[in-house]
Amino acid sequence: NDDIEDVSLFDADDDLSRRSKKSKIRHPVASFFHLFFRVSAIVVYLLCELLTSSFIACMVTIILLLSCDFWAVKNVTGRLMVGLRWWNQVDDDGRSHWVFEARKVSAQGSKTSSEAESRIFWLGLITCPMIWVIFAFSALFSFKVKWLAVVVMGVVLQGANLYGYVRCKVGSRKNLTSMATSYLGKQFLRQTVATEDQTAS
Repeated sequence: NDDIEDVSLFDADDDLSRRSKKSKIRHPVASFFHLFFRVSAIVVYLLCELLTSSFIACMVTIILLLSCDFWAVKNVTGRLMVGLRWWNQVDDDGRSHWVFEARKVSAQGSKTSSEAESRIFWLGLITCPMIWVIFAFSALFSFKVKWLAVVVMGVVLQGANLYGYVRCKVGSRKNLTSMATSYLGKQFLRQTVATEDQTAS
């Protein structure tokens, strides 16, 4: 069972909602670290063979950067930049529950996160896992088996955050598979109707 909680993440939400809603970065440190760890992991992966001959040093550095990124994005930058957070908890019966937390909308109905921060957050969240997937295929097809574990770790950690935040954004009660199936079904129906109209005319 998925649970969603509509809770206020900060006591200062009311104060923030009174400020102007310009597209400026309100949390520059969070925005910096949202991109720093994930971009650093990619840069180290690309340059590690030039910097050092030690595979172990490179692997540990990349995994540490990916782990820091996973924790920072899941617990800090998502809350500050877009007002979303997700986690998993186990109840007394041993059942696992996914909880998706969203910042309450203020009384004026306006959001407290800026558009610039939202763009930075989603761009970093979507782009970097795609880069790690490319690295995974590259390592697989170039037979760099030792690097495959590192890139798989990148795909898993950054993909987990992407999945969690997409669930937060679209609503935890919606099944993503059924949404995708419904969308593809509508597209197929639209193409079929358009083809039949062209054939009839």
